[in-house]
Amino acid sequence: MKQAPTSQMSPNTLSLLNFSIYRKDLHQIDWSKKMLINTINQYSFCIAQEDGAFKKALQGSDVLLPDGMAIVAAERLLTNTKITKIAGAQLHDFLLNRLNQTGGSCFYLGASETTLEAIKNRIKIEFPNVVVYNYSPPFKAFFSEIDNRKMIAAVNAIVPDVLFIGMTAPKQEKWAFEHKALLQAQTICSIGAVFDFYAGTVKRPSDFWIQLRLEWFIRLIKEPQRMWKRYLYYGPIFIGYVLREKVSLLLKWVK
Repeated sequence: MKQAPTSQMSPNTLSLLNFSIYRKDLHQIDWSKKMLINTINQYSFCIAQEDGAFKKALQGSDVLLPDGMAIVAAERLLTNTKITKIAGAQLHDFLLNRLNQTGGSCFYLGASETTLEAIKNRIKIEFPNVVVYNYSPPFKAFFSEIDNRKMIAAVNAIVPDVLFIGMTAPKQEKWAFEHKALLQAQTICSIGAVFDFYAGTVKRPSDFWIQLRLEWFIRLIKEPQRMWKRYLYYGPIFIGYVLREKVSLLLKWVK
């Protein structure tokens, strides 16, 4: 497994695919270093089993946040360690607050012009000291080399403090990992659906459901056609992976 150049990750990991899950608070990250931040949940965990490039991208994260209660529960079961879920929306809000205090800049790469404009307008009100830039890449399954060069050039013309990438998983994680060295941004974050949540084009479940750890259930009810496979199909598959790993650990302990 490729080790990150920073020391943000814990040596004790959720070991099914040798992922290093971040176990601390966002305030404890050394933000002075260039880093790539991704999130992992049960769905992305399972998809990484099928997609080698996605697996490599997640493993190559400098910080891999546990964005799902299934990951939190699995970590507790396998390593007896209590960690806290950190969603992409939490990371987004945390970084905007930091930038607002310092008068920093951020760049949104992904989504439509309409979504990006809505994000920019909201930030003007909530985080007036943050300088915002954006670029809407073409909507396609695979980017050409020309597309990639244009996106990289747009970011590097600004050299933002934070680069938010929203192209949906696993596309965004693979793109960020592949181009990290070429991107002149201090912090690079793949946050996907957060673009739509913050823009208001997709409504995130309320804090009431989030605190009850039922955000996934509300999203399933609201978007059954899109979400059923993520939760009802891959949920049991993820549980199977975890249980097999737990049995393997117990057998090693017995021996």
